[in-house]
Amino acid sequence: MTVRDPVSAPDADGRPRRVTRRFPLFTRDTARPEGGGRAAPRDAPAPARQWPVLVVVFLVGLGLLLTTLDVFRWGTLLVGAALLVGAALRWVLPDVGMLAVRSRFTDITTYGVLGLAIVLLALMTQPKPVLEIPFLKDTLHFTVE
Repeated sequence: MTVRDPVSAPDADGRPRRVTRRFPLFTRDTARPEGGGRAAPRDAPAPARQWPVLVVVFLVGLGLLLTTLDVFRWGTLLVGAALLVGAALRWVLPDVGMLAVRSRFTDITTYGVLGLAIVLLALMTQPKPVLEIPFLKDTLHFTVE
């Protein structure tokens, strides 16, 4: 009887079976992200099955369009808001289709932090910033001089 790796042990038929939750030394495939199932039933058309990622992509595209039309602050606010919407969808919905890239915690953290950073930077853009953070202004003047 041979054991292929330290994680597997033979069962009654002699086939190796997993006895611990430790990962094997070599992975042979990748697991679907948690929540990576379809957001709609299998018989629905493809866009309906992937509506969460389509909502986020549409909002980002609209934000980029506004940015190119010289409405910079509103465009970047919309891009940041789209990422925050993606984080909220990832948190609330059990299945979000292609919006699920990594684990739920990692996706929510990534979308949330990036979305919040983009929104804050959009609120701080010149001229006439809506949000002023004094130490950032001092840091900018220190690095430029």
